[in-house]
Amino acid sequence: MAMIALKAPDINVTVVDMNAARIAAWNSDTLPVYEPGLDDVVKERRGKNLFFSTDVTGNIKDADIIFVAVNTPTKTYGVGAGRAADLRYIESVARTIAEHSKSPKIIVEKSTIPVKTAEAIKEILNANSNGMRFSVLSNPEFLAEGTAMADLLNPDRVLIGGEHTPEGEKALQTLVDVYARWVPRERIITTNLWSSELSKLVANAFLAQRISSINSISALCEATGADVDEVAHAIGKDSRIGPKFLKASVGFGGSCFQKDILNLVYLCQHFGLPEVAAYWESVVTMNDYQKRRFASKIVRTLFNTVADKKIAVLGFAFKKDTNDTRESAAINVCRDLLAEHANVSVYDPKVPGEEILKDVLGKDNTNPRLTVAKSAYEACAGAHAIAVVTEWDEFKTLDFQKIYEGMPKPAFIFDGRNILDLEKLAKIGFRAHGIGKCGTSV
Repeated sequence: MAMIALKAPDINVTVVDMNAARIAAWNSDTLPVYEPGLDDVVKERRGKNLFFSTDVTGNIKDADIIFVAVNTPTKTYGVGAGRAADLRYIESVARTIAEHSKSPKIIVEKSTIPVKTAEAIKEILNANSNGMRFSVLSNPEFLAEGTAMADLLNPDRVLIGGEHTPEGEKALQTLVDVYARWVPRERIITTNLWSSELSKLVANAFLAQRISSINSISALCEATGADVDEVAHAIGKDSRIGPKFLKASVGFGGSCFQKDILNLVYLCQHFGLPEVAAYWESVVTMNDYQKRRFASKIVRTLFNTVADKKIAVLGFAFKKDTNDTRESAAINVCRDLLAEHANVSVYDPKVPGEEILKDVLGKDNTNPRLTVAKSAYEACAGAHAIAVVTEWDEFKTLDFQKIYEGMPKPAFIFDGRNILDLEKLAKIGFRAHGIGKCGTSV
């Protein structure tokens, strides 16, 4: 919405939420989401044609186009628990729009939702519209956290799905015209509703599949003496494969990949395709295995025990340049180490300490073995081992000689993102290990 406000100054954009604290944060100097470049855009357009408000019903009445961006978490109860999307918030917002609309609206799905959700939204709207007409479009988002602003400025594609009716085509063209202010028309893809909804799930499933595939090979590399970065480089040179998303790591996280794959699994099961469901579920199974394998390797390498040993965990966000911790590999790593009675000290440059404690321990749980450090050096001081779990750039430039001198010997380092020079660390004295690489020591 901030980018639309920037590129279309004649369009008034209002972001609404019932959470007053969240809206207050968006109206403050400290935004609730960390994303490089976002602060500048919000501050440039806020108060001009970009507004943040708790007046949900008033802004529904005034709007011509309503983007629906509510949460669609995985169900934790009932039919489809653990796989299907929980659509209670989608239904709630559809009923709210129908109740408070006084004129026809274009409703745009931005949330990641299962195929055929637009049909449910239309049915709710039409049943409660008092004769008014609503057009429903699907416009899934393909942003990557950490590069979202650049992705918006120069997207690979913008996908918009609509109905092939005169009314649907008119609504679709209206949204196309908004994006065409800055996106070349040939990059704006128009499809039917169902193709658009399914494309989002499939895109994330394919990307996650590539990560799990190279992570599965990383285990084989460690067993055979191959180097996973060399393997990835070699196969990535094949134009049919390409180099992207072939970076081995401790595992993927974030709000989309796992949720969308599990949603795809549920859809396949629902439509009687158990073999297809099992295939996609294996992507998540491999990701869970990779997270467990990383923590297990730390325990095994530290002479099969980390009890009462200090382990420094560098990074907690699921990737660099974001403060998002949803499904972060660090959560699993910390929990596995705590289960082995390790003393875990976590440092992340953007994730608040209270968020780290809550994600690992839950709201009402405490564990004196888990602490949050204010710097990487504080986390590493006196640690028996260091685990790099997020690929923050600042970790590449740490003074590892200084860190090594303050650690019990032998000192171990486990690079879960393959961002460090293992040979250089070995010359310092570390017993250095990477994902898909043989351990290095001098």
